[in-house]
Amino acid sequence: MSLALRHCLLRAVASLPGLTRQSIFTPRRWTRGSSPRVTRKEWMNLIGTRAVLATLVLVGALAAFPLSAGATKIERIVSPGGLTAWLVREPSVPLIAFDFAFKGGATQDPPEKPGVATMAAALLDEGAGDIDSKSFHERLEAMAIEIGFTATRDYVSGSLRTLTENQDEAFDLLKLALTAPRFDADDVERIREQTLSGLRRATTSPNELASQRWWATAFAGHPYARPPRGTLESVPAITAQDLRAFVRKVLARDNLKIAIVGNIDAAAAGTLIDRVFGGLPAQSALSPVANASPQGLGQKIAIDLDVPQSVLIIGGAGILRKDPDFMAAFVLNHILGGSAFSSRLYKEVREARGLAYSVYSAVMPLDYTALFLSGTATRSDRTDQALEVMQAEIRKLAETGPTDEELAKAKSFLTGSYALRFDTSTKIAEQLALIQLDDLGIDYIDKRNGLIDAVTMADVKRVSKRLLEAGMLVTVVGKPHVLPAKGG
Repeated sequence: MSLALRHCLLRAVASLPGLTRQSIFTPRRWTRGSSPRVTRKEWMNLIGTRAVLATLVLVGALAAFPLSAGATKIERIVSPGGLTAWLVREPSVPLIAFDFAFKGGATQDPPEKPGVATMAAALLDEGAGDIDSKSFHERLEAMAIEIGFTATRDYVSGSLRTLTENQDEAFDLLKLALTAPRFDADDVERIREQTLSGLRRATTSPNELASQRWWATAFAGHPYARPPRGTLESVPAITAQDLRAFVRKVLARDNLKIAIVGNIDAAAAGTLIDRVFGGLPAQSALSPVANASPQGLGQKIAIDLDVPQSVLIIGGAGILRKDPDFMAAFVLNHILGGSAFSSRLYKEVREARGLAYSVYSAVMPLDYTALFLSGTATRSDRTDQALEVMQAEIRKLAETGPTDEELAKAKSFLTGSYALRFDTSTKIAEQLALIQLDDLGIDYIDKRNGLIDAVTMADVKRVSKRLLEAGMLVTVVGKPHVLPAKGG
């Protein structure tokens, strides 16, 4: 074992005092809630001591080598096949963190079959090429390789984590998952049943019902109205042919963003990129999606559900990520409800009145819209009061803006905490992929805190009126007594 690997192993063991044989030998398939494919004894015989050490090294390396945002040097590389990626070299860490994303997520679902993107992402690592699902995961686990996929409304993302000594096997498996997913009948049915189980639970979840009704009302007739996980009616109708069609439509080289962090140079990274993505179609076949603004503003919708706690969501039009006012809105939101323990909503809803355990607000820029959202959960007989308090704080901030002290503290926190997004290789790879998706430029990390520092009181007051004075759509699930509309 190399000195670097030995060091990582010692760091990993030291940093994981609660690690047990059970946590080492439990296959990922069990943690995902599906049926075991192999017994514990069979699994222990399969992966052996080498895989255990590899897992410890991988976990330790991911956590033990923090990298600051300021020290993160990003290289723009172009593979021999013409694919662009952002690379951060970290030779002291014997691993590779690899993140990527394809534009086009659940918005590309067939209108009558929401849930295709989510099911396809869940099945990409369930066997590929001539390797069935059980064998595929055995090979991943045996070498401590992590591969995962996720579908959001706007994109399909993937990630790979591997020790450098296992990189050839890791990237070969990733290539197969992307270019030759099997979508075997047994696996499709297992993932379908898991999805349906979650959807059935959602029918009695106030959080799920409030969110679904909000999106369905705000974006009626638009792809954003469709639930990304699908519905109890659509998921049973999704076929393997639908899944393959989605993969052919979305997974292509022209809408791909790639980020790589770890012990790898530009030449080797370019070769691996071409190996993984070179077999994908050159052009995607995305369906056009129209820009949209949330509808139903000023409405309050109540859904009767016999639960002890009601959930309420308040939302309206936001500010797009590339809008010059976005950073001012970002700072403003921190003051209103983005800070867990110091925001105005937290102080008024929880500290002053004890109406809820937590309360939040968020600015949410998407590809085809931008939103402002706020919400909480409270005892059903206090829902009206919680809603009144939240709306009053939103109106107050819109009318008067923040104080000088609030603005200074928000800017200090947002700039000072930014480095925490880059304290592991995994986080760096995730951030680089997101920055590319938002088209913010390779120098964004260096510029970001300066953009926040440049936000003035005049900026925040102007944006507070733009963001918060307009009407809001409210959904309440529980036993609320909905109050008459009072504007925003």
